[in-house]
Amino acid sequence: MIKTLVQLSDPHIKLPGARAYGRVDTARFLRQAVQAVRRLQQAPTAVVVTGDLTDFGRPDEYAHLRELLQPIDCPLYLMPGNHDDREALRDSFPAHGYLRHGSPFIQYAIDLGGLRLVAVDTVVPRESHGEVCAARVDQLAQLLAQDTVTPTVIAMHHPPFRTMIGHMDEIGLRDPGGALAALVARHPQVRRVICGHLHRAIYAPWAGTLAMTAPSTAHQVTLDLAPDAPSAFSMEPPGFLVHAWSDTGELVSHVASVGPFEGPFPFHEDDGQLID
Repeated sequence: MIKTLVQLSDPHIKLPGARAYGRVDTARFLRQAVQAVRRLQQAPTAVVVTGDLTDFGRPDEYAHLRELLQPIDCPLYLMPGNHDDREALRDSFPAHGYLRHGSPFIQYAIDLGGLRLVAVDTVVPRESHGEVCAARVDQLAQLLAQDTVTPTVIAMHHPPFRTMIGHMDEIGLRDPGGALAALVARHPQVRRVICGHLHRAIYAPWAGTLAMTAPSTAHQVTLDLAPDAPSAFSMEPPGFLVHAWSDTGELVSHVASVGPFEGPFPFHEDDGQLID
């Protein structure tokens, strides 16, 4: 039996009617993403949203986010990004008890049935970069030690690897002494590290596993690898990731685009002949 974990990321929800950077209707894009999730051929086992849930971490933005996510009819897991506020998030989603685990951080582990989801809080309040301090690494060590067999996905907002998009790497994750990397390397059950922040799908080997970032449900960071590239975004197609696993422990990650696409169509003509 195939199960799936859908990863949405970086919706940057604002007040109703407001646009991010005066241009991006992030609420409209999230509505479209939620409908795309609902149209998937296999209903997801769970959905995780890997940070930057809102643009300014305000209670009224979280109220708007709650409304937009309401159509998701499977377990939903949230985690903060650098645009979020932990306490406002907790207060706005009181039924999500896991948000109070690891306090003052938001760090938790969820058994999805054949796959564990372990969330790591990388937020530094009022800063754009991320960090994993000794306390957070210790909490993660405890969560990983609880089950060293079940395939595990670690979710965090800031990616732990260099993306070569200079202005984003400047506000990337800081791992003092490489403590996070060393911990993950000691746990072969960690099959993925899934992240947000970059507003692009990017993949890199890291600490003996595969780390990746998800596209935003709205705007994407411009793909420009010049060292002095300006900080900019573009309206490339939005998307999300689908992490699929089987009873045998296989784990495969797919990129799904959001949009009104034609199909699916069969790979043959009406007379049954295959199309080359």
